[in-house]
Amino acid sequence: MMSEAEVPDLEPLRAWFASYCGSFRSPDPEQQRNFDLKEKHTRNVCLAARRIAQGESPRFCMLAEVAAVCHDLGRFPQFRDFHTFKDSDSLNHAHLSAQVVKEHALLDFLPRQERETVEIAVRLHNVFEVPAGLPPETGKLLRLLRDADKLDIWRVFIEYFQAPEEERASAAGLGFPDIPECAPEVLGAVRSGKLVHLSGLRSLNDFKLLQVSWIYDINFVSTLRLIRERRVLEQFAAILPDDDAVLEALARVREYLDRRLDDSTRNL
Repeated sequence: MMSEAEVPDLEPLRAWFASYCGSFRSPDPEQQRNFDLKEKHTRNVCLAARRIAQGESPRFCMLAEVAAVCHDLGRFPQFRDFHTFKDSDSLNHAHLSAQVVKEHALLDFLPRQERETVEIAVRLHNVFEVPAGLPPETGKLLRLLRDADKLDIWRVFIEYFQAPEEERASAAGLGFPDIPECAPEVLGAVRSGKLVHLSGLRSLNDFKLLQVSWIYDINFVSTLRLIRERRVLEQFAAILPDDDAVLEALARVREYLDRRLDDSTRNL
């Protein structure tokens, strides 16, 4: 491994990413909105990854940004070829991203061990749960990438509902119907402190609750602070049905968030 003093300049990787995004430009405004969505998302995940990694070693901060740049590269060919961001209707976008990374030799500037760490983080960033048995540095990078990804997916989804329908990126809602109901099993999972499975969703409201449940899967205290600072729960409450079952589920998530943050303060 290189020493901390030899942290490489990532400007060539950033420039490559800009060129890669440009290669998918489309004359169709609806298609271009979806490509723009993923370009902005990746840039924001890079910012979030650097912010979450503050206080870690310069080397780890660098790897966090590299993983963030690479994590959604597969979204571009996925939408071009299948016109969806729903993996179950196309391909696993994380595996596709790892494939793009290898095809373009993007990590050749890193030592082998760090290349493998980033490749695993990219390939596994969308799994339901982080698998056991990963090397410590790999597990840490994967957890940070998942946190950074969630922070910006929340922004994307909230902005989706705030935008006029004709300006929305069509694939952001994954094709779920916009009906008022919430599935009882989805509400039950959130109330029980569990992550919601994508396979059990019936509506956009269920998809919103799935994203709320991600708070149970946050790894870094700095991410939890950003969730509170950005009023993520309050913003989801504003776009969910105002009924007792939903309010109870949101209250359970808030209790969890407050408890995690209180525990982190006591442990300082």
